[in-house]
Amino acid sequence: MESAPARLRFPLHIAVFLAPALIVYSLFSIYPIVDTIRLSFYVGDQEGARHFAGLANFRTLLTDPAWSAQFWNALRNNLIFFAIHMVVQNGIGLGLAMLLSLPHLAGGSIYRTLIFLPTMLSVVIVGFIWQLILNPLWGIAPSLLKAVGLGSYFGPWLGQEATALIAISLISVWQFVGIPMMLIYAALINIPDDLLDAATVDGAGPFSVFWFVRLPLILPTLGVVSILTFVANFNAFDLIYAVKGALAGPNFSTDILGTFFYRTFFGYQLQVGSPTMGATVATAMLVVILIGVLIYLFGVQRRLQRHAF
Repeated sequence: MESAPARLRFPLHIAVFLAPALIVYSLFSIYPIVDTIRLSFYVGDQEGARHFAGLANFRTLLTDPAWSAQFWNALRNNLIFFAIHMVVQNGIGLGLAMLLSLPHLAGGSIYRTLIFLPTMLSVVIVGFIWQLILNPLWGIAPSLLKAVGLGSYFGPWLGQEATALIAISLISVWQFVGIPMMLIYAALINIPDDLLDAATVDGAGPFSVFWFVRLPLILPTLGVVSILTFVANFNAFDLIYAVKGALAGPNFSTDILGTFFYRTFFGYQLQVGSPTMGATVATAMLVVILIGVLIYLFGVQRRLQRHAF
């Protein structure tokens, strides 16, 4: 009996190379996600035993006043947190990338390094430094604003409910603005000079060249930056925990889904941890992220593919 043609044989060498990565990814990523979803369908009794409860935990999370108020508050704050990053961080990143892509800019590599440097710092260090800077008693922010005649505008921004979330969001923007800047910069320098020269010869000014030539060609990159921002912000936890603790004060005004999940699963101070409700919150976070990713894939990416160069 003749052996199967070579093209029909299973490429065992591919399986050998993929197996280690697939095993590690399944063990440390897929299995925890699946087990978390499974745990969300159980409830625990006083003896520690768990019983299948279906969607009871999700009904509790969304409708029980003891849980729903915290959940919707965290979700609303997370949306604000994401919106600030989407508008301010990515807007500044786009502007910096445009400036750094100028052909005759001196010291561009130095500027790129300095702007990207904060992304490599520990979030704990960043949070501690900015708490010192913004401290009303011994911080340098009041003195700097007073020196330029803006001292009356300073306030304890991290200690006020109305401004704490915005202040922490802007701290995060300062730290991570280098990431969208570098991604957009890489897309801009890959645009052929012939296209830009042709537009200039046709009489287009700098703004027209950007709006009608550069921007359409970097739209796919802007889409990737947007979805990365969305996923990262709805997985955020460390900066708010480092600055405001697990209670995300004042009065939960900086509470997002990540800190809400931490308190629910592990417990904090007088709140007793609940693995089953924590798994429910984590599953809800996964659903929110999946909805955002699906909207991007089916509602945005298909439209952006026509601009891919």
